[in-house]
Amino acid sequence: MKQYFSIGTLLIDYRLDRDMSQLDLSSLINVDIRTIQRWENDITLIKPDKEKEITEATLLPYQLIRNLNAAVPIPTFYDFRIRKYSLTELNNELPHAIWLKDRVKEFSERIRTIDLSSDLEVLRKDLLLQKNNEEPISRNVLSRAIEILPELNLIIMDDFGNYSGHCITLPLKQEAYEQLRSKQISEKDLSVSHLANYKSMEEPIFFNYDITADCNDNVFYLAHQYLSFFKELQQTYTYCSYTMRYDSYSINEQLGLELLWENPVQKDGLGMEYHPRFYNGNFNKFFERQ
Repeated sequence: MKQYFSIGTLLIDYRLDRDMSQLDLSSLINVDIRTIQRWENDITLIKPDKEKEITEATLLPYQLIRNLNAAVPIPTFYDFRIRKYSLTELNNELPHAIWLKDRVKEFSERIRTIDLSSDLEVLRKDLLLQKNNEEPISRNVLSRAIEILPELNLIIMDDFGNYSGHCITLPLKQEAYEQLRSKQISEKDLSVSHLANYKSMEEPIFFNYDITADCNDNVFYLAHQYLSFFKELQQTYTYCSYTMRYDSYSINEQLGLELLWENPVQKDGLGMEYHPRFYNGNFNKFFERQ
């Protein structure tokens, strides 16, 4: 993660990350280009009533903007690849999964089931970034997944009511799972016909389509709710995950998942490296571990 000391530097890096000009950014957040120039040169600060609008337009964490948009900024780390912030270097990395196990019953009132009537726009915007601008799953697929599995299709907000992260989990038919495993299809090919009502399956299959949050605290709260579901699930199941986030590789292995295959290191449109991996298994041994 890079440590930021001013809102101007953050905005410059945001434009570089998104391959945007100052004019592009001014159009996105509806301000004059000279305003962008003053912000980037730390001549003036963003007006407080504009912070939320910028957060919604850019998906930069609201807390990150608030920390840096001050007469005396609070230095904050941020990583554009995984879009996560932290206040200290010690909190940049995820701790060992045992930390999650010890706190698996901790919940946050800021988490709720996804509501497509209000959440679709921000989810689609975030998924386009997570999936390197590939078309995400359709509204119909997401709607059906939420209907079948509301416990694992979640959104988390920050203390100010701003979007902070989500998890999307698809209950799959056996055939769809086998096709994903063998690379006959990819996650972008998934349709409503690939989904199943896990409650009617002898051995249900859960595919972690996407999980993300803007800081470790919110990752932890999502993980707590996520793991609690599987700890209480009274049947044999299979869990699988296709991930490109470098911060999730070790935690998947700590949770007892097996790396089935990995694709070569690739670069996205901005030249940032990612390393797609497919994990498979369940969390039984993790929960049994003392």
